[in-house]
Amino acid sequence: MFTKILIANRGEIACRVIATARKMGIKTVAVYSDADKEARHVKLADEAVHIGAAPSRESYLLADKIIAACKQTGAQAVHPGYGFLSENEAFAKRCEDEGIAFIGPKAHSIAAMGDKIASKKLANEAKVNTIPGYNDAIAGPEQAVEIAKSIGYPVMIKASAGGGGKGLRVAFNDKEAFEGFASCQNEARNSFGDDRIFIEKFVQEPRHIEIQVLGDSHGNVIYLNERECSIQRRHQKVIEEAPSPFISDATRKAMGEQAVQLAKAVKYQSAGTVEFVVGKDQDFYFLEMNTRLQVEHPVTECITGLDLVELMIRVAAGEKLPLTQADVKRDGWAIECRINAEDPFRNFLPSTGRLVRFQPPEETMFQSDTSKKLGVRVDTGVYEGGEIPMYYDSMIAKLIVHGTDRNDAIAKMRAALNGFVIRGISSNIPFQAALLAHPKFVTGDFNTGFIAENYGKGFHAEDVPHSDPLFLVALAAFMNRRYRARASGISGQLAGHEVKVGEQFVVVTLGAEGQNQHHEVTVSDFEDKSGSSAISVGGNSYQISSAATLGQIRVQGACNGQGFTAQVERGVGKNPLALRIAHNGTQIDALVLSPLGAKLHKLMPFKAPPDLSKFLLSPMPGLLVDVAVQPGQKVQAGEKLAVIEAMKMENILFAAQDGVVGKITAGKGESLAVDQVILEFQ
Repeated sequence: MFTKILIANRGEIACRVIATARKMGIKTVAVYSDADKEARHVKLADEAVHIGAAPSRESYLLADKIIAACKQTGAQAVHPGYGFLSENEAFAKRCEDEGIAFIGPKAHSIAAMGDKIASKKLANEAKVNTIPGYNDAIAGPEQAVEIAKSIGYPVMIKASAGGGGKGLRVAFNDKEAFEGFASCQNEARNSFGDDRIFIEKFVQEPRHIEIQVLGDSHGNVIYLNERECSIQRRHQKVIEEAPSPFISDATRKAMGEQAVQLAKAVKYQSAGTVEFVVGKDQDFYFLEMNTRLQVEHPVTECITGLDLVELMIRVAAGEKLPLTQADVKRDGWAIECRINAEDPFRNFLPSTGRLVRFQPPEETMFQSDTSKKLGVRVDTGVYEGGEIPMYYDSMIAKLIVHGTDRNDAIAKMRAALNGFVIRGISSNIPFQAALLAHPKFVTGDFNTGFIAENYGKGFHAEDVPHSDPLFLVALAAFMNRRYRARASGISGQLAGHEVKVGEQFVVVTLGAEGQNQHHEVTVSDFEDKSGSSAISVGGNSYQISSAATLGQIRVQGACNGQGFTAQVERGVGKNPLALRIAHNGTQIDALVLSPLGAKLHKLMPFKAPPDLSKFLLSPMPGLLVDVAVQPGQKVQAGEKLAVIEAMKMENILFAAQDGVVGKITAGKGESLAVDQVILEFQ
């Protein structure tokens, strides 16, 4: 067994590998770029080596720097994680040549299966049913259009070396095929150093289901059941679960056996994933094989009780698999939510910056301990006070739950999301909460188009209807009562002007453009020792109790005998006196006033926000890579104005209406802050 391994990656996956290596008694070496000098994986590892500048092409994608770090530290093996060099055939071969074990498949397997074009050809030769398409590299956008027309729209344009939603577009006409090809090629070149593109038929209303396989150097290959990965946004997975609520045992067995057959054809060693697109009648087609560990591997670990990272390390060290296909278990139900640094209310634009608060829910399962069943697990590479840089992907953490069945897992995930505190940047937690509460998700009636169909016009606050909105009002009144009770006990108050707790209040929920709602509330039977109050609002009664200390964001307690977790803050919205209450994805800003105060508040004038329609503002922090217009140029609605790059994705800004460009205030290559002016219209 190895005594020291180097992790050629960053973020949560680097921390994940370190956790298992520590359990196995193996020393670890981290590598880091300028942007990751203070990163969590650097702090966790036994040693750390600096390998270059912040952009991944100048650090994490440099094989020479990784190999040099191995030699410098005496690392006997490299775990590549996912992304970066994990599916790079040349890097795997280079490690072999240098006498460094590559904790992953052999270079020939990566060459055969990691390349999407080559894997399609191999699958066809093995008589595996594949989707119609053009599986050779395409020379340019003109050829892409001709191929797309011959296959028939819609088509999927994909980078051969792509992954994680990078280098992928769906085209429904010639214009989209032409433009999509160019965008895919640029993203692929920047993210993977490989700009080959291929095209295939886009199967409408498909399910995306993948089979986890595991092979060793002794010819043994098994499959570890499936993962349901159909909840995707822009072809990037948002929620994954295991098992799938859709496929039958017969389909599961057929897919698993086909995946094993494919893996054996290339003498596959290590963990890998065979992805299938599955039709509504459970007919399935080979899509691609990912010759690495997947982001969503924890859900498989939960239901099988296996540590996939440990098995990868043992296989790389030459050991036989410790189990056969008959030994593979399927216990309970696991769900993973990807918690990303993006603002769902601003079309999921990237959100970078400092994590002012980062308090994940309490963990009851751990990365390297598969013996503990049922609970919550958090895989992350960040910490409170750390930075989310703009150079890498947007993932903050992976939140994983394991329940007895699917309904139990959904309930556990909703509670865990309620308790996940992230401040300083925006996150997609409200969106995840909305997905989990959607009736079609709850019943398992969805496909890969689920998000596009249900949130095609963006995501808005009203897309997360609360099952009992008056509970949020009652909780605001309860917390205000606790604040007033504490204030009433402060000594030295002016006689005759002491703070009185009171029982009658009006909770004013603050709406857009001054559209506020007033709720008359009675709060009584407060017992200081138990932290319990009876709240009456809108004809409903709520008995709320909580031992939460005043000032903490996460509030746990019980309401009418049922446990809850919510988040409560004061002074974070537009009104510094308001309480912000968040629960199950719904958020309100509320003022808790005396009846007289509420009457006076109604008389306050509404201040309209300034008109910013004459400005093009940067909707996110990022790098301005192109300004497509000139001063004095007439533009039409929908015309391209600028391109911003953030978190490895190109974001094109279009004109919202016809106009004439006045002054351009930001230059190509400039790092932009959110809401920074790029140009002005006349």
